[in-house]
Amino acid sequence: MTLRFSWAGVLLAVASLLAACGGGIGGTGSVPPDGDGSLHVSLTDAPACGYDAVHITVQKIRVHRSATAADDDTGWSEVVLNPARRIDLLSLTNGVLEDLGQTALPAGKYTQLRLVLAENTGANPFANAVTPTGGAETELATPSAAQSGLKLNVDIDVAADKVADLVIDFDACRSVVPRGHSGRYNLKPVISAIVVVHDAGMRVEGYVDPSIAQTTTTVSVQAAGEPVKATAPDATGRFVLYPVPVGTYDLVVTSAGHVNAVMTAVPVTTTAVTVVSRRTLPIAPAAATERSVAGRVVPATAALRALQTFHDGTRVETAWSPLNAQTGAYALSLPIDAPVKTVYVPDAAVLGFVPDGTAAARYTLEARSDGVAKTQDIDVSAQVPDVDFTFP
Repeated sequence: MTLRFSWAGVLLAVASLLAACGGGIGGTGSVPPDGDGSLHVSLTDAPACGYDAVHITVQKIRVHRSATAADDDTGWSEVVLNPARRIDLLSLTNGVLEDLGQTALPAGKYTQLRLVLAENTGANPFANAVTPTGGAETELATPSAAQSGLKLNVDIDVAADKVADLVIDFDACRSVVPRGHSGRYNLKPVISAIVVVHDAGMRVEGYVDPSIAQTTTTVSVQAAGEPVKATAPDATGRFVLYPVPVGTYDLVVTSAGHVNAVMTAVPVTTTAVTVVSRRTLPIAPAAATERSVAGRVVPATAALRALQTFHDGTRVETAWSPLNAQTGAYALSLPIDAPVKTVYVPDAAVLGFVPDGTAAARYTLEARSDGVAKTQDIDVSAQVPDVDFTFP
């Protein structure tokens, strides 16, 4: 089961972190009484996309079984951090998990969580902050509701005498939004939570060529063009995608100045690691010429990405751009040369990537706002005029 939402992952991660520090929801601690269950949470990270650190400071979490419970209704359980806890969400990547602990909860389904963030003040100006790569720590503006409590509708089952094991994956690249050319940033969190059924599997491992083992390289597994888990390779080219829900995926490798590479039919099970490439046989996309594509999306709270479709109908996300929080402007750099594709073969002697000329230079730009999507097909073999999207 995979849940994708804006704040719930942060809430769960912090709740478990509090438990690990001796706290617990409703003061129950980390050992559940008879008939209660436990919620155990670990934290991991997706590529940071030009940031060295992203910090949030959490004061309080409230949990309720009813999705419609009001602030003053009975039945709330509350976790208070005293003092408030500042957490760097980018300290983990490439399959590494940090155990944030567990907390006891009465068994049942939890459908509403609320998060209260500390404010950036004169005494603590960087309670919530971002550090751009090569830059100085900068205040990270949070939604105004963060100080009064952000309402989340979730679906978490806590069974009696069982542990619900969740891994929270924070996608910093899509969560930090620049505010024009002001040097300031907004926080718009994008986080997923994955139930770990068995830690022997739910893992995809492999290598890209060390020549592209850099911060501009991203490896992801996708389902029908929707990224499920992403990471950047380490300095040796090794990458680990974990945890990944059981299923069959397209593995997508994108790297600045190189063609896009896709491996289809990658299986993920609970019982074994899926190895897609080895150090002696890494994924090595050829060099490519790129062309810039730009435009504007209204409102600036929308999302913008580029998709590429192969001749057999396989469609994958190959690029994503943050929108300027003030103007809605975006910019992408897309390879002109043909992408390459192969099919997963266990213990393959050769990887067998083949160029797909029908997909060369051809992309679909997709903007999304409040569940509505608009698209525009483009061909970057020639200069592309600005592509704008406007939602009502």
